[in-house]
Amino acid sequence: MLEVREIQKTFGDRPVLRGVNLSVQKGDVVAIVGPSGSGKTTLLRCLNFLETADGGEMTFDGETFQFGRVAKRDIARIRMKTAFVFQSYNLFRNKTALQNVTEGLIVARKIPRAQAEATGMRLLEKVGMADRRDAYPSQLSGGQQQRVAIARALATDPEIIYFDEPTSALDPELTGEVLAVMRQLADEGMTMLVVTHEMGFARNVSNRVVFMEDGVVVESAPAKEFFEHPREARTQAFLRTFGARADLPGDAV
Repeated sequence: MLEVREIQKTFGDRPVLRGVNLSVQKGDVVAIVGPSGSGKTTLLRCLNFLETADGGEMTFDGETFQFGRVAKRDIARIRMKTAFVFQSYNLFRNKTALQNVTEGLIVARKIPRAQAEATGMRLLEKVGMADRRDAYPSQLSGGQQQRVAIARALATDPEIIYFDEPTSALDPELTGEVLAVMRQLADEGMTMLVVTHEMGFARNVSNRVVFMEDGVVVESAPAKEFFEHPREARTQAFLRTFGARADLPGDAV
């Protein structure tokens, strides 16, 4: 479904992505982990053209595009097949939960309001938010806002959803609400690329884990292999920091 080759991005004189390669198959849940500043979010934003990559190429849905030379009409076509869930929710503050889900359907996709609202209610129910359809973001907890954001992402029936640290702004109880919805989506076969610090999610829900540092992919492996038999010393050190494995060399057993 998605293959990225040698993607590069520099901010000023600082290289942030230095030739990253990545592939995602239909139905995959790929977790991207790594220390802050490793380029994870920039990679995700470049894939959805929220940032403009300086080089490399992407094959998506059978078409190949050269980063930095993608026409606006092609970006629009790609975005019609993708969705993005932001760390900070990015809900319209002056619209209700239902309106946040339906706005893109009505305005951008010209779907009749009644049909859009039926879709919106179905998806709010899916994420456990149907009873808060008329609530504004200021009346919702962080976890509730993120679940509305996920419903909004699902509304366009995307082929892949990009998640950028969807739980980093939440306390542990609210984090569980959001991760439960994401696990449900994974069980249903939704293709997801997830930048996360939640090692439990990466280990138990994703089927592949990519570890990035300093703008490159250090290690990429099936989730079980990544956590039980990490190959690279830097990966092992990272997992020790998170306490993700109790039997790494040097750890107390």
